[in-house]
Amino acid sequence: MTDWQAFTVEIKDHVAAVTLIGPGKGNAMGPDFWRELPEICAELDADPEVRAIVLTGSGRNFSYGLDLPAMSATFGSLLADRAFAAPRSEFLAEVRKMQASVTAVADCRKPVIAAVSGWCIGGGLDLIAAADIRLASADAKFSLREAKVAIVADIGSLHRLPGIIGEGHLRELAYTGKDIDAARAEKIGLVNDVYADQDAVLDAAHALAREIAANPPLVVQGIKDVVEQRTKDTVAAGLRYVSAWNAAFLPSEDLTEAITAVFEKREPRFEGR
Repeated sequence: MTDWQAFTVEIKDHVAAVTLIGPGKGNAMGPDFWRELPEICAELDADPEVRAIVLTGSGRNFSYGLDLPAMSATFGSLLADRAFAAPRSEFLAEVRKMQASVTAVADCRKPVIAAVSGWCIGGGLDLIAAADIRLASADAKFSLREAKVAIVADIGSLHRLPGIIGEGHLRELAYTGKDIDAARAEKIGLVNDVYADQDAVLDAAHALAREIAANPPLVVQGIKDVVEQRTKDTVAAGLRYVSAWNAAFLPSEDLTEAITAVFEKREPRFEGR
């Protein structure tokens, strides 16, 4: 396997362990993450030795989500020249590349089990929504936080989570940007089970992956393919729509205020402009 900057990948007993390693704080998702994730998924998909994948984060947290400082250029050109078509077109292309990175997880023929400890925020939630199965440790916390930074979530949560947690719970999380704990996540179906700590959830995820890997691999891949057909076209259409929506409407004084507040480490003051 390649030497990755944002991940480590280890393969043992037909199970690939894919671990987020940053380099942003809290495994935040910067340029390396978005570039490498589809490459890793493609390699694992093509490797006949891999029959299941465990996806987790290094350190105490799964992921803080989008690395705003590292990705600021993506938003900066859009805000600097908000009236012009060129930066909007560039932003649209960048968002669609990021969408494709996460969609690579859903498209991978090998089942993906997300093992979540600590914070799983924004893009982290997009990522685990694309996984097949989600498990959590008791200290896990989840947040669809984009509304709090003046962004319509556009990498997949709004399109994949309805089939996982239902419309009502999705809308509550998306409209409020609130944090929920592992117990609430299990109650609404975001995660299948909750375990005592990080070691326990990783052990459970690997045990489940080995159980899956013991079955005929082509049959398991066929099951995933059949199950994915139920929502694949709907998700793809939704991703195209939200990327175009954000390219048109994302530039705002509220977004500028949100990004400024992050850098200044203060609460934002939104005015609806």
